[in-house]
Amino acid sequence: MRERSTSLVKEVPIFSRPRERMEQYGEKALANHELLAILLRTGTKGTNVMALAMEILNTFEDLYFLKTASIEELMVISGIGKIKAIEIRAAIELGMRIAQAPQIKIGQITSSRKAGEMLLGEMRDLQQEHVMVLYLNTKNEIIKKETTFIGGLNSSVAHPREIFKGAVRVSAARIIVGHNHPSGNPDPSEADILFTKRMFECGELIGIDLLDHLIIGQDRYISLKELGVF
Repeated sequence: MRERSTSLVKEVPIFSRPRERMEQYGEKALANHELLAILLRTGTKGTNVMALAMEILNTFEDLYFLKTASIEELMVISGIGKIKAIEIRAAIELGMRIAQAPQIKIGQITSSRKAGEMLLGEMRDLQQEHVMVLYLNTKNEIIKKETTFIGGLNSSVAHPREIFKGAVRVSAARIIVGHNHPSGNPDPSEADILFTKRMFECGELIGIDLLDHLIIGQDRYISLKELGVF
């Protein structure tokens, strides 16, 4: 039976197989029956997985009625046993929970001073140089706070590419970057200034604003925005 199911999948031309299409073009390029076929994984004797997916969609008037279908209603379809019916119901429920999940906010930044005081409290005693990024939405609410790099005693290996990759991943509109000087002296070095200018230029290119770059010392911080670096 397993060999038969595998051969039925292979009947579908490789350029039409949903997994390959999703990998190449992304999930949004797939039709409903292709997404469903990925969940089903295999067809049945005499029916390949794509045909089975189409049969399921044709059984229900639209996606709303599929969303509300019970395990028993799914099992009425030829080729859908209890296991596949349970897996479909689990996928539908998980999708609904994900759609309803709110984005968690962990505070709002109203000024560089507030960001500086927050990062000073978290980073002043670190013995290695850390780079921390606050990812903000359009209301300057923090949607994620992440340590992106940890360097040595005197230097970090931060790169704007990795910082903005994280911003794109969480759909941030703006970022605030902070890094500490383990020496306790927050005065910026030439490398700090060059790094800040690179971040600002990268942000302008991709449309994600760098609001500030804060250097954290032992008892004070310095805002490179307020210094006029960018």
